[in-house]
Amino acid sequence: MKDFILLLAEIINTLHDLIFAISNRAGWNLTDKDLHLWVFGIVGILAFIVVNVVFKYLAQFSITAISFIYTFTVLVVIVFAIEIQQKLTGRGNMEFHDAVISLWGFILFFAGYLAIKGIYNLMKKFFYKKKH
Repeated sequence: MKDFILLLAEIINTLHDLIFAISNRAGWNLTDKDLHLWVFGIVGILAFIVVNVVFKYLAQFSITAISFIYTFTVLVVIVFAIEIQQKLTGRGNMEFHDAVISLWGFILFFAGYLAIKGIYNLMKKFFYKKKH
């Protein structure tokens, strides 16, 4: 877990340093707050563009796929927040494996949901054909 967080921090710090160096060469003298605005602005808009394209494509097939991705993303944030909280408070162990297992729990329950939904839809089609 610690290594994963450090990797993410390194990526963001590298982007931060790159923008800082470019701004200094250009004579802009950006503050740390300005850098945060630019770094998260760039990362955010790039993420939005990718997510928007993917979601528009998925919407053609099923809103369930979009709901799954959104829910999974929210759970990733919650799981990592809990792991970090455990590290800060000393209540529990901050472990990457715990985060992975937590997310697997959602994936397994979601697979069960899809199986039940699939069986229901098949039964609905079967009984609809028998009536007509």
